[in-house]
Amino acid sequence: MARMLTQVPLPLLPGDAAEIAPGVGVVTGPDGSGVMWVHGLATFAWDAGDEAGRRLAAVQLWKLKAATQAQVAEAFGVIPVSVWRWDRALAAGGVAGLVPDRKGPRRASKLTPGVVARIRELDGQGLGKAGIAAAAGVSESSVRNVLRPAGGSVPGGGAAAGPAADPAAGGQAAAVPGTAGGQRDTLPVLPDPVARDGERTLAWFGLLGEGAAPAFTPGARYPLAGLLLALPALADTGLLACARTVYGRLRNGFYGLEVMLVLLVFLALLREPRAEGATRVSPAALGRVLGLDRAPEVKTIRRKLGELAGAGKAADLQMAIARHHAAARPDTLGLLYIDGHTRAYFGSREVQKMHAARLKFPAPGTEETWVTGAAGDPLLVVMAEPSSSLAAQIRGLLPALRQIAGEGRKVTLCFDRGGWSPDLFAAIIDAGFDLLTYRKAEAGRDIPALPASAFATAGWTGEDGRARKYDLAESAVQLPVSTGEHKGRVLSLRQVTRREPGRGGTDRQVHILTTRGAGDLPAAGVIYRMASRWREENYFRYARAHFALDALDSYAVTPDDPERLVPNPAKKTAAATVKTAKKALTGAEAARQGKLAALRSPAPGQAVIITNTMLARLDAPVTAARRELAAAQAAAKALPAKIPLSEHNPDLVRLDTETKLITHAIRMAACNAEIILARALHGHYARAGDEAYALIREAFTASGDITPEGQILHLRLDPLSAPRRTSALAALCQQLNTTRTRYPGTRLTLHYEVKEHQSTT
Repeated sequence: MARMLTQVPLPLLPGDAAEIAPGVGVVTGPDGSGVMWVHGLATFAWDAGDEAGRRLAAVQLWKLKAATQAQVAEAFGVIPVSVWRWDRALAAGGVAGLVPDRKGPRRASKLTPGVVARIRELDGQGLGKAGIAAAAGVSESSVRNVLRPAGGSVPGGGAAAGPAADPAAGGQAAAVPGTAGGQRDTLPVLPDPVARDGERTLAWFGLLGEGAAPAFTPGARYPLAGLLLALPALADTGLLACARTVYGRLRNGFYGLEVMLVLLVFLALLREPRAEGATRVSPAALGRVLGLDRAPEVKTIRRKLGELAGAGKAADLQMAIARHHAAARPDTLGLLYIDGHTRAYFGSREVQKMHAARLKFPAPGTEETWVTGAAGDPLLVVMAEPSSSLAAQIRGLLPALRQIAGEGRKVTLCFDRGGWSPDLFAAIIDAGFDLLTYRKAEAGRDIPALPASAFATAGWTGEDGRARKYDLAESAVQLPVSTGEHKGRVLSLRQVTRREPGRGGTDRQVHILTTRGAGDLPAAGVIYRMASRWREENYFRYARAHFALDALDSYAVTPDDPERLVPNPAKKTAAATVKTAKKALTGAEAARQGKLAALRSPAPGQAVIITNTMLARLDAPVTAARRELAAAQAAAKALPAKIPLSEHNPDLVRLDTETKLITHAIRMAACNAEIILARALHGHYARAGDEAYALIREAFTASGDITPEGQILHLRLDPLSAPRRTSALAALCQQLNTTRTRYPGTRLTLHYEVKEHQSTT
């Protein structure tokens, strides 16, 4: 292809054109019309009032690369992002997308001159805003707008009682209702926080103490003010009180223990539960709701977590929170779900492999044992030994569960077939617990099916009020203990069998064992409680998606126990050798049998004499195969089934458990706080069953006004995305006010309210 000739474009512009870029200019008429000139050609034009045509010219000029985005924005008197928005609108809706929206209210205002006069007349009579709004037929916010003093002064010429708008904060102010005498204060929008330079200097030299006390500046439109809604529920979880009891205090510094824990809970509620998540949330915005000038960032968060992990008390923190939960909500401990959870590891360290059910293959990871309440709320998590069975994990948990439940209390432990062990069942019964689990068939034997005549329909109504029907049968089973500490013992258990349609048009029977009697828990209740075990799995799924359940919160590792017994890999090789020898013996015997059959059935007319020498020759391969099999079996038997880890993989390490248990406790508290608030919406929000958690997540990100007044910290949130959500949030605020919760580290009692939704005026 021939190369195109290049030359400098003609820079011809009309004399009255304003240059935008070399060779590019615009001629603007007195009526607002305009013509765009590009290298001597009139390229674009628009009439007076044609805002869409004017924006189209700006976008096309930028897309032609005749001028940069900044040059176009300067020529058209806008900021560069406006040009980008026009381009997006053009791509989405064509030229029609560039037509500016109609400004002003979408409908006629209710505040007609007559209504305004009526409001002022009622105000002069001394009526309150609620009474004026009812009499005038408008909302309280409309009444406040009418009665708002001009210039921030109160009637009578006095200055406003509240803090004036600070020019350093943008010179904006928001009106809020006063508390006495008809006064109305004005709040500055996003004022500067209380200066903490002196305290930070003292903290640098270690002279401040554990941390700076929260101090709030009265202000409006604080971002993330909705996070303060979580504080009453957070106090209910016991995280802060238990952490103070277990750890005492942190080293001297600007950020204390309560501040760090509240910060990490807030980050988790914002779906940024890892320390790195602090880079995606404004430190200034978080600092305002923490009562500080700014929130700690990643390096400080990691250092504080490392200090807590260094104390080695993470397991004590988990137990303290679980005991607090049991004392505060004893009704939730009647039934506990227990399950193992494998936290997969994808790093480069040598970590013990274990079966990951979610991945469906063995992978490096850490095994955890989780205990949740009857509703699936997380209660306790402990780190399990690598590759240990669920039965072994439950056995190790029994003393801790007895401490949590208290002496003499009957608690039902529910788990799946992974915990099947008659010896474990005997240990559970001896520890004073009830059990509830699926029955597991013995190897090579099926569980006897019950006859159809044994089944009857039974119903059960769950906590959600929905009635359920089951096809059930009851029986008693005698379960012998063949191995373990309780070998030789026979357990008498109650069996509840559910019949349900299976594949191929046949019925399927599911057998469940329990120690609870029929008068204590009917058969339908047994099925309902066993099926509700999936609530724990649902928590795993929700926490993995929203609270980084499987996140690697620390890169620290510790050497694995060199004396820990692990499966001997040579045992597997020896078993494969035995299998090969058995296969060779079977082949040799088949070959001998075939040759012997041929000798015994000669062709017609032929005579064959079978001698001992011939038989010995045929037996020789079989004899050799038997010797090889016997040798392989003897070698396999001589090998130990397990060997010390130091003989197998001495470089194996374990991931840091202290930091993970601490972050688990924080995220469990955040999840439980969210659950508490979501459940509080039932009865106040028609769609709570589907949208309660989404509403709470939206409320956490809502802005609002924060005003300290005496011993009260007032939080007045901005309306949510829909009037029905705002009304539900207002009802939630009324419930939270009854708790009289104090802001952590202060004597300020939290008081919540929500501004009226604008659509109601």
